[in-house]
Amino acid sequence: MEHLKLIEKIKKIPPGHHKEVEDFIDFILEKKNITSKKSKGRKLGLLRGKMQMSPGFDDPLDDFKEYM
Repeated sequence: MEHLKLIEKIKKIPPGHHKEVEDFIDFILEKKNITSKKSKGRKLGLLRGKMQMSPGFDDPLDDFKEYM
């Protein structure tokens, strides 16, 4: 029944606004598509072993010696 109400409302829209309505519907469908892609979640461990920290990463910086 809801579909019929929506179709009747669309029929009442003046012809000059049909493109605007079509664009809005396309926007909603695209937004829904993007949301469903995000809901899959992230794949953990995808970059494991591809990045390394430099050997002295945790060493104190010379710039902060006077504050320590």
